[in-house]
Amino acid sequence: MSITVIKPGLLSTFQDSGRLGHQHLGVPVSGAMDTRAHRLANLLAGNNADEATLEITLTGPELHFDAPACIAISGARLSPSLNGQAVPNDRPLVVSAGDRLTFGARQSGVRAYLAWHGGVEILPVLGSRSTYVRGGFGGLDGRALKKGDTLTLRRSLQQHDLQALDRELWHIKIYLPAILGLQPRAALRLLRGPHTGLFTEAAIDTLFSAEYRVSPDSERMGYRLQGPLLPLKQATQLLSEPTGFGAIQVPADGQPIILMADRQTTGGYAKIGHVATVDLPLVAQCLPGEKLKFTECTLEQAQRLDAQREAAFEQLNQMLAPVRALLNGGSAS
Repeated sequence: MSITVIKPGLLSTFQDSGRLGHQHLGVPVSGAMDTRAHRLANLLAGNNADEATLEITLTGPELHFDAPACIAISGARLSPSLNGQAVPNDRPLVVSAGDRLTFGARQSGVRAYLAWHGGVEILPVLGSRSTYVRGGFGGLDGRALKKGDTLTLRRSLQQHDLQALDRELWHIKIYLPAILGLQPRAALRLLRGPHTGLFTEAAIDTLFSAEYRVSPDSERMGYRLQGPLLPLKQATQLLSEPTGFGAIQVPADGQPIILMADRQTTGGYAKIGHVATVDLPLVAQCLPGEKLKFTECTLEQAQRLDAQREAAFEQLNQMLAPVRALLNGGSAS
């Protein structure tokens, strides 16, 4: 019950929702950059929402399946195919022993998430299977995939009639609630941060009106933005404090940085705002060179959007009960 890595792709790492509760020890949270797509892939593959998935960045891997499996791919559209035949995102897919999964040209987004029914055998580190490459721990030996790696499946589909399973899965109607899709927005919703008052009024006006470009110097730790400067009223020394996913720090050069999954545990730069959690997947799927704008959002609005998203995930989870039943050897009815 294994998968062999023929080609590793540009940066393919295992991620879950992150290594929570250890920032006070200097351990970054890490986890999936696009948590929405990570959760979607898992639910579609018949898993709980936080089984470790393979986060695939821009150029996907080539994988040889030595055993049958059910997989699902969500997030960026990177032209996946099985044995040369195109396969869709956001559907459970049956794979037979001997099949090869490959990826091709990017159509949209940056990061795709590959889930296997039952997951892959990975030892947790501090309660998480997420990979932190800089620290060299978590995931698969603390690193990205490399050629020749063998991944061990935790659950087999050997007992299934694969053709019948494939037909039954294909006929299950799956509708993704709109809030779970990657809907483009003219501007990302942004909450004012704890230090917004330290910035000039002109800086705040600029933040909500100007256009910023994602710098080439952007990665899983943070997205550096290029655009109009955001000056403080005066030079201020701040005590370091915990950081959050989506916080926007502004260092001395006045150019904002959106903190992402592998962000540092603490930071002393002033935070001018925080991207609403529901819009973080849009940031995670941006390429360097793409443009971002911001619009102001209140805490109450952000919380309401979060609640709507969680309700949509629960709705989808209930809708996918027939998928889980089939994969666990039962009937979809």
